[in-house]
Amino acid sequence: MNTLNHFDTPQLELLHRGKVRDSYRAPSGERLIVVTDRLSAFDSVLETPVAHKGAVLNGLAAFWFDKTQHIIPNHVISLLDPNVTLAKEAEPIRVEMVVRNYLTGSMLRGYQQGQRTFSGVTVPDGLTKHQQFPEPIVTPTTKEESDREITPENLVAEGWVAAELYEKMRVKSLELFNFASQWMAERGIILVDTKYEFGLLDGELILIDEIHTPDSSRFWSAADYAQNPETAEQMDKEYVRQWLIANKQDGQYPRALTPEVSAEATRRYLDIYERITGAPLPTGDETTAGDDVQARLVGNLVRAGIMKDA
Repeated sequence: MNTLNHFDTPQLELLHRGKVRDSYRAPSGERLIVVTDRLSAFDSVLETPVAHKGAVLNGLAAFWFDKTQHIIPNHVISLLDPNVTLAKEAEPIRVEMVVRNYLTGSMLRGYQQGQRTFSGVTVPDGLTKHQQFPEPIVTPTTKEESDREITPENLVAEGWVAAELYEKMRVKSLELFNFASQWMAERGIILVDTKYEFGLLDGELILIDEIHTPDSSRFWSAADYAQNPETAEQMDKEYVRQWLIANKQDGQYPRALTPEVSAEATRRYLDIYERITGAPLPTGDETTAGDDVQARLVGNLVRAGIMKDA
């Protein structure tokens, strides 16, 4: 099955190559974001790409950016290809706004070790694994080589963001989270936690990066959670993480996935896209006909005037 593991062209200036997304300067001066099929886990990019993953992430982000325009403007100009977004160039704010509604993940691990205050938010004793909070909480982190918990007061004191701007980011993050939580609840999905990134465009706060995707969020099946909260199925890339943990040898995680695990990961990404949007991924079967994902992408960029036909 064809996948987009790597994209490179001398025609465009590379701005940043991330674990999953590559950013280029478009001829118009805007930012071209290519979402690949690479998958990262435990701070490492695996050798095996996951088919359709990039299109799922790009399509879901576009879906949510469109649905939340009434809450806050965003950086999207248009989708030029299932894996490519043309975006406005904003000045990023180097803070991740993490919104949590359940005790799980890294917060659960800290809680089990006796921690009760997270990024300035104190939670009570006696909470159980995967327990829902009375209301969502915001636990910001810095955007550094290794993200770290930090209080809003220290974010301001260290110069990451002004106090008034942070408060606006906090309010908008909760509005976005509550809106998406209700949407997903109606479709049998629990939005457990997520992160938002913001930027400034002509002095205006806008939403950037991605929003409510399986890579930036944690999802549970509402039916599974109702049966047993502590064993609720995670509808994101946790499936791959658990496989890596189960197959760890000599302290090292596998660098590649088996064909079976890769295919199951693809199925799960396509499933969460359809469950959230109500429709199959438009390109969900493109590769079964022998189409080449990279050739399609280049063709679309040529038609959009971003690249020349070489």
